[in-house]
Amino acid sequence: MPTPPIAPVYSAPPPGAADNLRGITLMSLGFFAFAAGDVQAKLLTDHLSPLQIVWFRQSGLLLGVLVLLALRGVQMLRTPKPLLQIGRGVAAIASATCFITAIGFVPLADATAVSFVAPFITTLLGALVLRERVGPRRWIAVAVGFLGMLIVIRPGQGVFHPAILLVVLAASMFSLRQVLSRWLSGTDSVATTVAYTSLTSSAIATLALPFVWTTPDSLQVWGLILGMMTVAALGEVLVIRALDIAQAVVLAPLHYSLILWSTFYGYVIFADLPDGWTVLGCAIIVASGLYTLYRERLRARG
Repeated sequence: MPTPPIAPVYSAPPPGAADNLRGITLMSLGFFAFAAGDVQAKLLTDHLSPLQIVWFRQSGLLLGVLVLLALRGVQMLRTPKPLLQIGRGVAAIASATCFITAIGFVPLADATAVSFVAPFITTLLGALVLRERVGPRRWIAVAVGFLGMLIVIRPGQGVFHPAILLVVLAASMFSLRQVLSRWLSGTDSVATTVAYTSLTSSAIATLALPFVWTTPDSLQVWGLILGMMTVAALGEVLVIRALDIAQAVVLAPLHYSLILWSTFYGYVIFADLPDGWTVLGCAIIVASGLYTLYRERLRARG
């Protein structure tokens, strides 16, 4: 799964309409880049192990974090909650590995659609772990979103692939990251959290690398690796910059544009088109997610 949007490190003045428009443009381009990275990751699953693909994908972010550490110093890593920070990094590597493993077996659009259950899992974890108040309307939205996921995967109907459960696990790990981010936001800066996530996930992938390493055997594979690293890093930069200049509540619904790009790439590259049931299930998930975002916005206004 693509990396979730990261809040800006500092508090900027309230953006105007022009800033929001630029932010929407940058965020849309960022998710376009993320979807392109997923396509290249799917192609690479024919040649490399998922963990090796994740390692390459994380390398760009790790390089940026190392540069940041060189500029700011190791004091950036000071935190009163190191175990939670490390746990977030573990969740990040688990989420990425599960998702990339899954897209080696299932269509990209289907995997992306199922990954959209993450906001509902985040709502559930927020209620259970952070004791956040969740009203009946949001619980209904969670139930409806889960129904949409069942329509997409249709267990027992002959179209279910066990690998889709890895997407559900990836979404769960993604949601755990989000909950840990909320937990850490009161004590640690975004830069500290991003640094720990990158260092932890890269360290785990590096430790496992000798056991899964396969030397890329062609220029085409190396081209896919470099392309994936480039668009993943570009997507990160675009999303962070978008959140830096525009309101997060304006940008959040654009996350669902991933299904459009995934369907487009899936058709052009793999000749995969989602069937009517998948489209219906995805529409239900997106509608429920947008309603959840709307309720979050109302709650934020008080």
